[in-house]
Amino acid sequence: MSKARKKNTRPVVATNRKARHDYTILDTLECGVALVGTEVKSLREGKASLVDAYATIDDGEVWLRNLHIPEYSHGTWTNHAPRRTRKLLLHRREIDSLMGKVRDGNNTLIPLELYFVDGRLKVELGLARGKQAYDKRQDIKRRTEEREVTRELGRRVKGITG
Repeated sequence: MSKARKKNTRPVVATNRKARHDYTILDTLECGVALVGTEVKSLREGKASLVDAYATIDDGEVWLRNLHIPEYSHGTWTNHAPRRTRKLLLHRREIDSLMGKVRDGNNTLIPLELYFVDGRLKVELGLARGKQAYDKRQDIKRRTEEREVTRELGRRVKGITG
């Protein structure tokens, strides 16, 4: 495998598949997560859930809440609490920018993906605005129409008539 291709692949631990359905993602950024040892070992086994996770900004620090990392199977009394609040590692200017965007609009911070980069866990954090039910229906309709158009174009290229 070439170096360029190898560098782009990142081992994804968990994704929040419902996030793009329930929210409109306005902006994304990558940030680190402060973890304890047994959390890293559990994540390397590929165990994590972003289902109810969200991020908050408290006292100038960004915290990831409700991220479920199960206890490490071979851990002892040093195991971690599965749903503990974890600190996200960002630069001050990024935190200030996020703080302004969250405070001004009806926006929230949603983790979209957990993955490893050079042995360190990163989280892709999305600045999101909640969707209403009619927005979700419009998105489903638009995707269905796009799928039908590409299907019809494929038929025409192959010479198949309906």
